[in-house]
Amino acid sequence: MNDPERFEKQMAFIREIDKEKLIKRQNYITDGETHEDDADHAWHMAIMTLLLKEYSNEDIDVLKTMTMLLTHDLVEVYAGDTYAYDASGKASQREREEQAADHLYGMLPEDQRKKYRDLWEEFEACETPEARFARAMDNF
Repeated sequence: MNDPERFEKQMAFIREIDKEKLIKRQNYITDGETHEDDADHAWHMAIMTLLLKEYSNEDIDVLKTMTMLLTHDLVEVYAGDTYAYDASGKASQREREEQAADHLYGMLPEDQRKKYRDLWEEFEACETPEARFARAMDNF
């Protein structure tokens, strides 16, 4: 496919999600001093899915699960990371993340916008085997 407009949308999205590396989380990496960032977190969950898929209670599509894990926190580029014990942040989290998802995934060509937005919704709903396993990896 040689569509310059499509390619530019994809590249703009790729440049934008690079900001995920700037989002610091509350937990530390194994050195006990450096805060994990969202990109570290996504990479770690994807690797864990490859290694730990045998422990899933249900058959899962590993590529779909990994894709879900690599993309579900991208909304935090705009919405920020909401910490587990942040009661006020939790109250507005869904609204902030929906707006962020609209904006971020809206940068993509329509087919990809739908695919990745739908995966984000699937993760949030936690109703499919892939979403349940992804949520377990996210919490692990």
